[in-house]
Amino acid sequence: MSHQKQAVKCLASKTSEGNSKKTLDCNDECLKLQRNAKLAAALNIDPTTHMDDHIPYSQQTLDMVKDMLKFCQAYEREFRVFAADPSEKRLRFKPMQPHQRAFIHSLAEDYGLDSESQDPEPHRHVSIFKTPRFVSAPLKTLAQCVKVKPVSVAEAAPSSKGLVATAEPFNAILLLNPRFGLTIDEIHADLSSEFANAGLDFEVSFLPSSEVVLRGKPSENWQTKVESALNAMQHGLRKKVKALELASTVVLCSVDSSLNVIRRKDDHLGGGWSQVAKGGSNSKAPVRPDIGVKSSFTVLGNRTAAKKKKEEQDAVDDWEKEVEAWDA
Repeated sequence: MSHQKQAVKCLASKTSEGNSKKTLDCNDECLKLQRNAKLAAALNIDPTTHMDDHIPYSQQTLDMVKDMLKFCQAYEREFRVFAADPSEKRLRFKPMQPHQRAFIHSLAEDYGLDSESQDPEPHRHVSIFKTPRFVSAPLKTLAQCVKVKPVSVAEAAPSSKGLVATAEPFNAILLLNPRFGLTIDEIHADLSSEFANAGLDFEVSFLPSSEVVLRGKPSENWQTKVESALNAMQHGLRKKVKALELASTVVLCSVDSSLNVIRRKDDHLGGGWSQVAKGGSNSKAPVRPDIGVKSSFTVLGNRTAAKKKKEEQDAVDDWEKEVEAWDA
């Protein structure tokens, strides 16, 4: 398909074909089209179908076109004239409002042009420049792209069920507010039977937040899914943990290889609501039983302070009179 036109004299005669077979030299625009064709062939892209659904403008640009269609179309024409002229390297627009300058900047980005705002208000204007990344103006106009039906928010946003389905599976149980002085041996002795009945072994780890992670793993003689097994055993395990006063309660969670709690299920707090917390847990700090109780150190400190205060009160004001009283 020819993209160049040039008016020349025919010069044809009975003995000469004249300029009928003369070809035009490839200019910069022709070279750009050749490069685009080679790139499309290398990427196995059909230009005809690609142009039908491809939108070369950002959503920000299209939103502004809907709000001020006539203004945007007028300046789009100036952009296209500037882009088609290889001798023009810079274009300066007249002063305009901030929201209008925002459109110029956004459209320049879509074209692969550099843009810059200059001068203070009310003379502030935008200048655009051609750079090596500029190739050509988009083949589709703004009006053509605005007519394309946008994707609805309901289709674009993933559903909450989809997020839950793609989330990390639960692979551990978290003991919240564990009993003071609780040891790994006690946990193994009291809870091993619960995990064994579910076909799981487990590892015990203490977190910096004072919580305890029981990470489940399939036993060698019975391959089973850890998440389904933990789901099945969590209610019985919660009752036993509370009965033995090992912790206040238990929740399902997902931990990584570094024992970071990346997901937890606080179903005892929010009716099955799952909380996603990357990089660490969002649990409350364990309640210390000794808060509000005066320790022996506090009592001793109070007695020492009282004794010192009494000595200060017994000190005499005039030591000379005190000595005379002793001599008498």
